[in-house]
Amino acid sequence: MDITVNNKTYTVEDLEMPLLWVLRDELNIHGPKYGCGMGLCGACTVHIGKTAIRSCSLPVGQVYGNITTIEGLGDPSAMHIVQKAWIEYQVAQCGYCQPGQIMSAVALLTQNPSPTDEDINLAMSGNLCRCGTYPRIKAAIKTAAKNINNKA
Repeated sequence: MDITVNNKTYTVEDLEMPLLWVLRDELNIHGPKYGCGMGLCGACTVHIGKTAIRSCSLPVGQVYGNITTIEGLGDPSAMHIVQKAWIEYQVAQCGYCQPGQIMSAVALLTQNPSPTDEDINLAMSGNLCRCGTYPRIKAAIKTAAKNINNKA
């Protein structure tokens, strides 16, 4: 089966292997992290199309559409607007969950460029941060939303 990851096509043999392990072990793409293995913590979040999904519990054989990891966000010559906001607010502490957090935030802002606090809380509720940087995450999302809306 062929899959497209970050606009590059790869052939995959084991269709039962979780997408996360295909990305990390077969394709050497290490942005998505292993956290819980059950899709509960969000560390493994990637996009299929414009939707954030948990890659640790999804067999690769069930994937249809372009897969985007944090390595494939935005223009290769510039950081995504959400990544810039993450740096501005120094969101990352240990950093382990941040690729998943960023991917969920980008999916939220793609679907809703003017989210309320409730929208942010709901969209980010599936992403856990052991360091507790939730206030900085929310502030970064709000700033990214303002920057997206000012660009339009």
